[in-house]
Amino acid sequence: MLTTAPRGTKDILPETSGHWQYIEETVYNLCRIYGYSEIRTPVFEHTELFLRGIGETTDIVDKEMYTFTDRGERSITLRPENTAAVVRAFLEHKLYAGPQPTKLFYMGPMFRYDRPQAGRYRQFHQFGIEAIGAKGPAIDAEIIVLAVQFLRQLGLTELKLNINSVGCPQCRPVYRIRLQEFLKEKVSSMCGDCQSRFDRNPMRILDCKKEACTALSQGAPQMVDCLCDECKAHFEQLKGLLTAADVDYVLNPRLVRGLDYYTKTAFEIQYSPLGAQSAVCGGGRYDGLIQECGGQATPGIGFAVGLERVLLALEKQNLLPEAKSDIDVFIAPLGDNAQAPAFRLLCQLRQAGIACDMDFLNRSLKAQMKYANKYPARFVAIIGDEEVKENKVMLKNMETGEQQLIDMDTIQQQFKAERKG
Repeated sequence: MLTTAPRGTKDILPETSGHWQYIEETVYNLCRIYGYSEIRTPVFEHTELFLRGIGETTDIVDKEMYTFTDRGERSITLRPENTAAVVRAFLEHKLYAGPQPTKLFYMGPMFRYDRPQAGRYRQFHQFGIEAIGAKGPAIDAEIIVLAVQFLRQLGLTELKLNINSVGCPQCRPVYRIRLQEFLKEKVSSMCGDCQSRFDRNPMRILDCKKEACTALSQGAPQMVDCLCDECKAHFEQLKGLLTAADVDYVLNPRLVRGLDYYTKTAFEIQYSPLGAQSAVCGGGRYDGLIQECGGQATPGIGFAVGLERVLLALEKQNLLPEAKSDIDVFIAPLGDNAQAPAFRLLCQLRQAGIACDMDFLNRSLKAQMKYANKYPARFVAIIGDEEVKENKVMLKNMETGEQQLIDMDTIQQQFKAERKG
């Protein structure tokens, strides 16, 4: 047990950390272009935040949260998603007093007790966007375009954008009655989860992935047929904006997402080569969430991208960049007399911004050269007794095999000149 990670978690090792950095760099660059600033929230919050924010009828709250009582007898939950936490920070730090809308992004680990499978872990990572303070469909279109651009920029092309409107507190009760009327003769044949959802939140039945429940709910009334005038106008304008941005979409009346706080716009981006776990991004509008968490009525919209699934998609399509060494020079000291001069040179080069490393195992020159080649290092600086006496190094180009004896004091200038050239 001491040498095995907990089930549903995964170590990110040096050979793959570069892939994560590649995605993170893409996120930072894209969010800067779109005017979104980073926010970092705690990995745990008071449980009540998620009960009120996510909704007690969701699978996340019912089955998946990591909740515990701390030493102060407070109920604490590891964050299963980050929208509620961002809303809490928005209210606590009075971000609403600044220029609006407040445009934020985050990256970090989330925690859900779920059955581990490809691309799904109990500790997983999300990149998310939250735009708070704008109620028009233009901000909806902006974040959808941002999500699509992010995935395309990584090289993913077989993307399918599903959109729907889940209405608002005015029109949803009308739909609820129609949906329950349709389902009342069928619900007894559905799974236990769907039976419990019938009274609490019947729209969630449409989100059930069990084949029997999906078949029984075929032909159910559609939310878009029950939208009030405001929701209908919002949705029509959103579709027009997506068309103007040359973003293809599919109307999916069964798309309700898994969180209770969604209103009006709901969307999901699927990458079909992933099969059953094809959803890589999902989001929607949450105009009632901030008020539910104790603030004034404030509109908001956001999305989250599962980074493990994105990495899996990139791996399947051979789109991940090859690992490249950033080491300019490997220093190979020979004998005890060379240790101090080699270490001094190592420190001088690093302080000058030159990436380098040295041998710390007192290996033979042959073993050191073999190690430097595996690194791989562009140059090897060999320092033996003769080089110490003359204050020089033997610099070997590992690509050409060329060797030259140069002054130890000028090696920095040589590398800097080479970079400028």
